[in-house]
Amino acid sequence: MTPSEMENRIVRYGDLQPCKTAFIDAHTPGSDQKENFTIIGGGVSESPDQHVHIALPHGFNIGAAGQPPKCRNSLHSHRTAEVFFVLSGRWRFFWGRRGDAGEVVLEQGDIFNIPTGIFRGFENIGNDYGMIMAILGGDDAGGGVIWAPQVIEDARAHGLILSEEGKLYDSKKGQTLPEGVKPMPLLSDDELKTYPEPVSGDVVPGYVARYWDMHAMADRKPVKVIGETGMLRDRPGFEVDFVTRGSAGETMHSHDRPSVLMPVRGHWRVTWEGGAATLAPGDTMSVPENLMHNAMPSMTGDAGLYHIVATGDPAGQTWTGD
Repeated sequence: MTPSEMENRIVRYGDLQPCKTAFIDAHTPGSDQKENFTIIGGGVSESPDQHVHIALPHGFNIGAAGQPPKCRNSLHSHRTAEVFFVLSGRWRFFWGRRGDAGEVVLEQGDIFNIPTGIFRGFENIGNDYGMIMAILGGDDAGGGVIWAPQVIEDARAHGLILSEEGKLYDSKKGQTLPEGVKPMPLLSDDELKTYPEPVSGDVVPGYVARYWDMHAMADRKPVKVIGETGMLRDRPGFEVDFVTRGSAGETMHSHDRPSVLMPVRGHWRVTWEGGAATLAPGDTMSVPENLMHNAMPSMTGDAGLYHIVATGDPAGQTWTGD
Protein backbone atom coordinates (compact mmCIF):
# COMPACT_ATOMS: atom_id res chain seq x y z
CA MET A 1 0.00 0.00 0.00
CA THR A 2 1.44 3.37 -1.03
CA PRO A 3 1.81 6.29 1.40
CA SER A 4 -0.93 8.22 -0.41
CA GLU A 5 -3.32 5.26 -0.16
CA MET A 6 -2.55 4.87 3.52
CA GLU A 7 -3.00 8.58 4.15
CA ASN A 8 -6.66 8.08 3.22
CA ARG A 9 -6.89 5.76 6.22
CA ILE A 10 -5.39 8.32 8.62
CA VAL A 11 -7.62 10.93 10.27
CA ARG A 12 -5.46 13.73 11.59
CA TYR A 13 -6.55 15.50 14.76
CA GLY A 14 -6.34 18.85 13.01
CA ASP A 15 -8.58 17.61 10.19
CA LEU A 16 -11.42 16.35 12.38
CA GLN A 17 -14.77 17.79 11.27
CA PRO A 18 -17.09 18.48 14.20
CA CYS A 19 -20.86 18.35 14.29
CA LYS A 20 -22.58 20.62 16.81
CA THR A 21 -26.07 19.30 16.08
CA ALA A 22 -25.38 15.58 16.45
CA PHE A 23 -27.74 14.78 19.30
CA ILE A 24 -31.02 15.69 20.89
CA ASP A 25 -29.44 17.91 23.56
CA ALA A 26 -27.77 20.23 21.01
CA HIS A 27 -29.96 23.15 22.15
CA THR A 28 -30.17 22.30 25.84
CA PRO A 29 -28.29 24.84 27.99
CA GLY A 30 -25.15 23.28 29.43
CA SER A 31 -24.86 20.82 26.53
CA ASP A 32 -25.16 23.14 23.55
CA GLN A 33 -21.43 23.74 23.06
CA LYS A 34 -20.29 20.14 22.59
CA GLU A 35 -18.84 18.84 19.36
CA ASN A 36 -19.24 15.28 18.09
CA PHE A 37 -16.85 13.50 15.74
CA THR A 38 -17.46 10.30 13.78
CA ILE A 39 -14.04 8.97 12.80
CA ILE A 40 -14.53 5.31 11.78
CA GLY A 41 -17.91 3.73 11.05
CA GLY A 42 -21.36 5.28 10.90
CA GLY A 43 -21.47 6.21 14.58
CA VAL A 44 -24.66 7.05 16.45
CA SER A 45 -25.28 10.67 15.42
CA GLU A 46 -28.93 11.66 15.04
CA SER A 47 -28.14 14.47 12.60
CA PRO A 48 -27.66 14.36 8.81
CA ASP A 49 -24.97 17.04 9.29
CA GLN A 50 -22.56 14.54 10.86
CA HIS A 51 -19.43 13.97 8.78
CA VAL A 52 -18.08 10.41 8.65
CA HIS A 53 -14.32 10.33 8.03
CA ILE A 54 -13.83 6.61 7.30
CA ALA A 55 -16.93 4.56 6.54
CA LEU A 56 -15.21 1.17 6.20
CA PRO A 57 -16.61 -1.43 8.65
CA HIS A 58 -14.14 -2.54 11.34
CA GLY A 59 -16.41 -4.45 13.71
CA PHE A 60 -16.56 -1.36 15.95
CA ASN A 61 -16.90 2.41 15.63
CA ILE A 62 -14.43 5.13 16.58
CA GLY A 63 -15.66 8.57 17.53
CA ALA A 64 -14.81 11.51 19.78
CA ALA A 65 -16.40 14.25 21.84
CA GLY A 66 -14.90 17.70 22.25
CA GLN A 67 -16.25 20.05 24.90
CA PRO A 68 -15.31 23.35 26.51
CA PRO A 69 -15.16 23.60 30.30
CA LYS A 70 -18.44 22.97 32.17
CA CYS A 71 -20.07 21.48 29.06
CA ARG A 72 -22.02 18.27 29.71
CA ASN A 73 -23.12 15.29 27.63
CA SER A 74 -26.61 14.24 28.67
CA LEU A 75 -27.60 10.92 30.25
CA HIS A 76 -27.97 8.13 27.72
CA SER A 77 -27.35 4.42 27.25
CA HIS A 78 -26.17 2.02 24.53
CA ARG A 79 -26.87 -1.63 23.75
CA THR A 80 -23.19 -2.35 23.10
CA ALA A 81 -19.89 -1.30 24.65
CA GLU A 82 -18.93 2.35 25.01
CA VAL A 83 -15.26 2.85 25.85
CA PHE A 84 -13.69 6.27 26.38
CA PHE A 85 -10.10 7.33 26.85
CA VAL A 86 -9.10 10.88 27.66
CA LEU A 87 -6.99 12.59 25.03
CA SER A 88 -6.95 15.96 26.77
CA GLY A 89 -8.58 17.67 29.70
CA ARG A 90 -10.11 16.46 32.95
CA TRP A 91 -13.46 14.70 32.80
CA ARG A 92 -16.14 13.60 35.23
CA PHE A 93 -18.20 10.58 34.19
CA PHE A 94 -21.46 9.98 36.04
CA TRP A 95 -24.25 7.44 35.77
CA GLY A 96 -27.70 6.39 36.93
CA ARG A 97 -31.25 7.44 36.04
CA ARG A 98 -30.57 10.93 37.38
CA GLY A 99 -26.80 10.83 37.10
CA ASP A 100 -26.28 10.55 40.84
CA ALA A 101 -25.66 6.81 41.34
CA GLY A 102 -21.88 7.06 40.93
CA GLU A 103 -19.05 8.98 39.30
CA VAL A 104 -15.35 8.86 38.45
CA VAL A 105 -12.85 11.51 37.31
CA LEU A 106 -10.50 10.66 34.45
CA GLU A 107 -7.39 12.45 33.18
CA GLN A 108 -5.19 12.17 30.12
CA GLY A 109 -4.70 8.58 29.00
CA ASP A 110 -7.15 7.03 31.48
CA ILE A 111 -9.70 4.64 29.95
CA PHE A 112 -13.25 3.71 31.00
CA ASN A 113 -15.14 0.65 29.70
CA ILE A 114 -18.63 1.77 30.68
CA PRO A 115 -20.93 -1.15 31.54
CA THR A 116 -23.72 -1.54 29.00
CA GLY A 117 -27.28 -1.00 30.15
CA ILE A 118 -26.72 1.96 32.48
CA PHE A 119 -27.44 5.62 31.87
CA ARG A 120 -24.22 7.59 31.64
CA GLY A 121 -23.08 11.13 30.96
CA PHE A 122 -19.87 13.13 31.16
CA GLU A 123 -18.64 16.68 31.52
CA ASN A 124 -15.40 18.55 31.04
CA ILE A 125 -14.34 19.75 34.50
CA GLY A 126 -10.97 21.08 33.33
CA ASN A 127 -10.00 24.63 32.48
CA ASP A 128 -9.56 24.21 28.72
CA TYR A 129 -11.27 22.58 25.77
CA GLY A 130 -10.97 18.82 26.18
CA MET A 131 -11.31 15.77 23.97
CA ILE A 132 -12.27 12.19 24.73
CA MET A 133 -11.97 9.39 22.18
CA ALA A 134 -14.65 6.70 21.98
CA ILE A 135 -14.92 3.08 20.86
CA LEU A 136 -18.44 1.77 20.29
CA GLY A 137 -19.12 -1.95 19.90
CA GLY A 138 -20.50 -3.35 16.64
CA ASP A 139 -20.58 -1.98 13.11
CA ASP A 140 -23.98 -0.38 13.79
CA ALA A 141 -22.94 0.75 17.30
CA GLY A 142 -25.92 -0.95 18.90
CA GLY A 143 -28.50 0.73 16.72
CA GLY A 144 -28.34 4.18 18.29
CA VAL A 145 -28.75 6.02 21.58
CA ILE A 146 -31.29 5.45 24.36
CA TRP A 147 -31.97 8.71 26.20
CA ALA A 148 -33.13 9.20 29.75
CA PRO A 149 -36.72 10.55 29.63
CA GLN A 150 -35.84 13.96 31.06
CA VAL A 151 -33.30 14.52 28.27
CA ILE A 152 -35.99 14.12 25.60
CA GLU A 153 -38.36 16.38 27.53
CA ASP A 154 -35.71 19.08 28.04
CA ALA A 155 -34.79 18.94 24.36
CA ARG A 156 -38.40 19.36 23.28
CA ALA A 157 -38.64 22.47 25.45
CA HIS A 158 -35.72 23.90 23.48
CA GLY A 159 -37.01 23.05 20.03
CA LEU A 160 -35.58 19.64 19.19
CA ILE A 161 -37.81 16.62 18.58
CA LEU A 162 -36.49 13.09 18.11
CA SER A 163 -38.54 10.80 15.91
CA GLU A 164 -39.19 7.15 16.65
CA GLU A 165 -36.74 6.47 13.80
CA GLY A 166 -33.95 8.25 15.68
CA LYS A 167 -33.86 11.39 13.51
CA LEU A 168 -33.80 14.95 14.83
CA TYR A 169 -36.20 17.70 13.80
CA ASP A 170 -35.60 21.33 14.79
CA SER A 171 -38.79 23.33 15.37
CA LYS A 172 -36.69 26.52 15.52
CA LYS A 173 -35.98 25.94 11.83
CA GLY A 174 -39.64 25.25 11.07
CA GLN A 175 -39.16 21.49 10.94
CA THR A 176 -41.92 19.14 12.03
CA LEU A 177 -42.27 15.39 12.21
CA PRO A 178 -43.31 13.94 8.85
CA GLU A 179 -46.87 12.72 8.52
CA GLY A 180 -47.24 9.29 10.05
CA VAL A 181 -43.97 9.52 12.03
CA LYS A 182 -44.27 9.55 15.80
CA PRO A 183 -41.90 11.10 18.36
CA MET A 184 -39.50 8.84 20.22
CA PRO A 185 -41.51 7.37 23.13
CA LEU A 186 -40.27 7.93 26.64
CA LEU A 187 -39.16 4.89 28.59
CA SER A 188 -41.86 3.71 30.97
CA ASP A 189 -41.35 3.30 34.71
CA ASP A 190 -41.16 -0.46 34.24
CA GLU A 191 -38.57 -0.10 31.48
CA LEU A 192 -36.51 2.27 33.61
CA LYS A 193 -36.34 -0.35 36.36
CA THR A 194 -34.28 -2.56 34.03
CA TYR A 195 -31.43 -0.01 33.98
CA PRO A 196 -29.07 -0.72 36.91
CA GLU A 197 -27.70 2.05 39.12
CA PRO A 198 -24.39 0.69 40.44
CA VAL A 199 -22.40 2.74 42.94
CA SER A 200 -18.87 3.95 42.19
CA GLY A 201 -17.26 1.23 44.28
CA ASP A 202 -18.89 -1.45 42.13
CA VAL A 203 -17.91 0.16 38.81
CA VAL A 204 -14.54 1.87 39.07
CA PRO A 205 -12.30 -1.10 40.06
CA GLY A 206 -13.37 -3.34 37.20
CA TYR A 207 -14.04 -0.82 34.45
CA VAL A 208 -11.46 1.98 34.81
CA ALA A 209 -7.73 1.74 34.04
CA ARG A 210 -5.33 4.58 34.83
CA TYR A 211 -2.71 5.70 32.33
CA TRP A 212 0.26 5.40 34.65
CA ASP A 213 -0.81 1.98 35.92
CA MET A 214 -1.00 0.73 32.33
CA HIS A 215 2.27 2.47 31.55
CA ALA A 216 4.05 0.58 34.32
CA MET A 217 2.57 -2.74 33.25
CA ALA A 218 3.46 -2.17 29.59
CA ASP A 219 7.12 -1.43 30.25
CA ARG A 220 8.33 -4.57 28.46
CA LYS A 221 5.36 -5.83 26.45
CA PRO A 222 1.98 -4.39 25.44
CA VAL A 223 -0.71 -4.75 28.07
CA LYS A 224 -4.16 -6.01 27.17
CA VAL A 225 -6.51 -3.44 28.63
CA ILE A 226 -9.88 -4.74 27.43
CA GLY A 227 -10.35 -8.39 26.52
CA GLU A 228 -11.16 -11.80 27.96
CA THR A 229 -7.82 -11.76 29.81
CA GLY A 230 -7.47 -7.98 30.04
CA MET A 231 -7.09 -5.61 32.97
CA LEU A 232 -10.76 -4.81 32.34
CA ARG A 233 -12.22 -8.22 31.55
CA ASP A 234 -14.82 -8.01 28.81
CA ARG A 235 -15.65 -9.42 25.39
CA PRO A 236 -17.34 -6.49 23.62
CA GLY A 237 -16.45 -7.61 20.10
CA PHE A 238 -13.04 -5.94 20.16
CA GLU A 239 -9.85 -5.86 22.22
CA VAL A 240 -7.83 -2.85 23.33
CA ASP A 241 -4.08 -3.02 23.97
CA PHE A 242 -1.84 -0.32 25.36
CA VAL A 243 1.71 0.16 24.05
CA THR A 244 4.57 2.27 25.43
CA ARG A 245 8.11 2.98 24.30
CA GLY A 246 9.39 -0.01 26.23
CA SER A 247 6.84 -2.42 24.77
CA ALA A 248 6.82 -1.25 21.16
CA GLY A 249 8.43 -3.88 18.96
CA GLU A 250 10.37 -3.56 15.75
CA THR A 251 8.99 -6.88 14.48
CA MET A 252 6.41 -6.46 11.73
CA HIS A 253 3.03 -8.11 12.30
CA SER A 254 -0.45 -8.19 10.78
CA HIS A 255 -4.07 -9.00 11.69
CA ASP A 256 -6.74 -10.86 9.74
CA ARG A 257 -9.05 -7.86 10.08
CA PRO A 258 -8.56 -4.07 10.15
CA SER A 259 -6.94 -2.64 13.27
CA VAL A 260 -6.74 0.90 14.61
CA LEU A 261 -3.84 2.84 16.14
CA MET A 262 -4.59 5.85 18.38
CA PRO A 263 -1.68 7.69 20.06
CA VAL A 264 -2.46 9.44 23.33
CA ARG A 265 1.07 10.68 24.10
CA GLY A 266 4.16 11.14 21.96
CA HIS A 267 4.73 10.77 18.21
CA TRP A 268 4.66 7.32 16.64
CA ARG A 269 6.30 6.17 13.42
CA VAL A 270 4.18 3.53 11.71
CA THR A 271 6.01 1.49 9.08
CA TRP A 272 4.32 -0.92 6.69
CA GLU A 273 5.07 -2.79 3.51
CA GLY A 274 5.17 0.13 1.11
CA GLY A 275 5.75 3.18 3.27
CA ALA A 276 5.69 4.93 6.63
CA ALA A 277 3.83 7.74 8.39
CA THR A 278 4.08 9.56 11.72
CA LEU A 279 1.09 9.83 14.04
CA ALA A 280 0.58 12.48 16.72
CA PRO A 281 -1.77 12.40 19.72
CA GLY A 282 -5.34 12.60 18.50
CA ASP A 283 -4.61 11.03 15.12
CA THR A 284 -6.44 7.81 14.21
CA MET A 285 -5.02 5.28 11.75
CA SER A 286 -6.88 2.36 10.22
CA VAL A 287 -4.47 -0.42 9.25
CA PRO A 288 -5.81 -2.78 6.53
CA GLU A 289 -6.16 -6.47 7.29
CA ASN A 290 -3.16 -8.68 6.49
CA LEU A 291 -0.81 -5.69 6.10
CA MET A 292 2.53 -6.21 7.82
CA HIS A 293 3.35 -3.17 9.98
CA ASN A 294 4.78 -1.92 13.25
CA ALA A 295 4.65 1.25 15.37
CA MET A 296 7.57 2.82 17.22
CA PRO A 297 7.95 6.14 19.07
CA SER A 298 9.77 8.59 16.83
CA MET A 299 10.97 11.03 19.52
CA THR A 300 12.30 10.83 23.05
CA GLY A 301 9.99 11.32 25.99
CA ASP A 302 6.83 9.62 27.17
CA ALA A 303 4.81 7.74 24.57
CA GLY A 304 1.55 5.82 24.84
CA LEU A 305 -0.67 4.34 22.14
CA TYR A 306 -3.96 2.44 22.08
CA HIS A 307 -4.41 -0.43 19.63
CA ILE A 308 -7.90 -1.72 18.80
CA VAL A 309 -8.86 -4.81 16.79
CA ALA A 310 -12.15 -6.69 16.43
CA THR A 311 -12.41 -10.22 17.80
CA GLY A 312 -15.49 -11.60 16.10
CA ASP A 313 -17.34 -11.87 19.40
CA PRO A 314 -20.90 -10.53 19.20
CA ALA A 315 -21.31 -6.95 20.33
CA GLY A 316 -23.75 -6.75 23.22
CA GLN A 317 -24.01 -6.68 26.97
CA THR A 318 -20.92 -6.47 29.17
CA TRP A 319 -19.39 -9.94 29.52
CA THR A 320 -19.70 -11.40 33.03
CA GLY A 321 -17.18 -14.19 32.57
CA ASP A 322 -19.78 -16.93 32.19
